[in-house]
Amino acid sequence: MLSALLIALREGLEAALIVGIVLGYLRQIGRRDCAPYAWAGVAVAALLSAALAVVMRAIGAELTEPYEQIFEGTTMLLAVGVLTWMVFWMRYQARFIKRDLERRVQGAVTRGENWGLFGLAFLAVFREGLETALFLAANAFAADAWGTLAGALIGIALAVAAGGVIYAYAVRLDVNLFFSVTSVLLVVFAAGLLAHGVHEFQEIGWLPILSGAVWDTSAWLDNHSALGSMLRALVGYNAKPSVLEVVSYVGYWLIVLQAIRWWTQRLGARWVERHA
Repeated sequence: MLSALLIALREGLEAALIVGIVLGYLRQIGRRDCAPYAWAGVAVAALLSAALAVVMRAIGAELTEPYEQIFEGTTMLLAVGVLTWMVFWMRYQARFIKRDLERRVQGAVTRGENWGLFGLAFLAVFREGLETALFLAANAFAADAWGTLAGALIGIALAVAAGGVIYAYAVRLDVNLFFSVTSVLLVVFAAGLLAHGVHEFQEIGWLPILSGAVWDTSAWLDNHSALGSMLRALVGYNAKPSVLEVVSYVGYWLIVLQAIRWWTQRLGARWVERHA
């Protein structure tokens, strides 16, 4: 539940910030009459994202072995790829997103393309919704489905409330700090999902290597206990992981942290070159 809450809060707040920028700029240039088109784009994107999450969960629930493990494992690995991409994309995009959105809104208003505003809002929100749907579907396979749903609803509600406060009272949010902190959480979630995905494929014999258990802590902390389930959803805990699961988990951390360090240094060098 907690992992779903955090991811829904992060993605929901990111979408709320985007919507707030669009609506705030329309208010700034005196074109509030165009706001309904932006809201329509937001509503359609939200409905499609929710429908996608439900369909993905339903498909996984209806499948039988080995197709269930194939679908769940593939969904988890796709979620890992998307979450990892989000970390790198937002480290670059956070500083430019406001300026880019305002430029695109101004262009649509100037050309009288009201449906262009619909498309702008739709694509921005649907991107976040697609990422959220994929993660929540993967999280529901690895943890409790009802807990995932409850956590997602709470996270989205908190994101909407926070977005409303930011827009209504012009509260300033340190976007770079926000995305830096949540990026760490995304890496934690992604590492756990990667290990879960490896486990699913080992169950059906697709990854028959390094299948021996590294340890067995079931007697002290079972996967299905309250604490075990929470840790399983948050950090990918497994009471009896295989060697390949542990290698995948640790390897992901080492590779991604090194890549983030390299990416941050590269962005810093670019910034220095532009302002030299």
